Amino acid sequence: MGIAKVYSFHMVLSYSRDPFCCFTTSQDLQTFFDCHRRAFAHFGGAPMTIVYDRTKTVVRRHVAPGEAVPLHPEAAGFAGHYDFDIDVLAAYRPTGKGRVERQVLIVRDHVLSGRAFSSIEEMDAAFTAWVPHRRAQIHKTHREVIGERAARDHAALRPLPPTPYLVAERHLRPVGRDCLVAFGGNLYSVPASKVRPRQLIEIRATKSQVMLHSTAPDTSGETLLAMHPRAVGRGARVVEEKHWDGLPTGKGRRTTTGDTPVLPRQGRPRGEESGPLQALLNRAAASRIEVGRRPLSVYDELTGTRPFTTRSQSKDTS
Repeated sequence: MGIAKVYSFHMVLSYSRDPFCCFTTSQDLQTFFDCHRRAFAHFGGAPMTIVYDRTKTVVRRHVAPGEAVPLHPEAAGFAGHYDFDIDVLAAYRPTGKGRVERQVLIVRDHVLSGRAFSSIEEMDAAFTAWVPHRRAQIHKTHREVIGERAARDHAALRPLPPTPYLVAERHLRPVGRDCLVAFGGNLYSVPASKVRPRQLIEIRATKSQVMLHSTAPDTSGETLLAMHPRAVGRGARVVEEKHWDGLPTGKGRRTTTGDTPVLPRQGRPRGEESGPLQALLNRAAASRIEVGRRPLSVYDELTGTRPFTTRSQSKDTS
């Protein structure tokens, strides 16, 4: 196996320049917002506004300048849960996040440079050990000790909610005739009594779970149909046996009882076989039957009509 590619996530409090950094091997939606939760725990609260560039984990699609930016549904839900506003930078504004970009270089030069790490945890521990040294420095812009100014920054943060926000991938998938739903190269079961074939259901997938929801609530207002652990790899079938209750079992099909002997295919009488191929063979055999032939005058005598004949006339010129 090759060496995993490592990414760094950075968040900086704008007033004090108090930094946070963590390292990951993925840039997916769950990892992105999990890093937010780690940053909020590091600072002791959530800010009122977070500035983003036009990353696909925050912006659903790009629009023309001056138009409202459509946010990713999970980004909007996460921001609403932690009560902060999303400020998306305008296009072609590379200096809009200069304080964060500068922090990336500082971490690279003072935490990572000249060192070797064997795991992500070692890299996170190295940053945590460096933070007190950074907070003890006087920042060259606001001319104050970063840690002292960070204390005022932390006091202004919003308190964290009692429960974390569950970030999930959301997809629409059809239900198969066997009440299985395909997602991520694997199959997951839903109750046969609550769905119908080809019905669209919503999949909400986290790193560890796959939840299958109906697009319309039932009489009790519930949409959850099933919940399964997320399969590892591809080609797995995650099935709960009771979900198949109500599906046809095949017991009502017509079957042989053993009282009537079944002739082998090569021993059946000619003409009793069925199927498209045998129909063609029967037609070919019928074309070889000898048919009697008689002149048309016989039919004229039977009907009493004179036969239609043509006579050639010639003139003698001699």
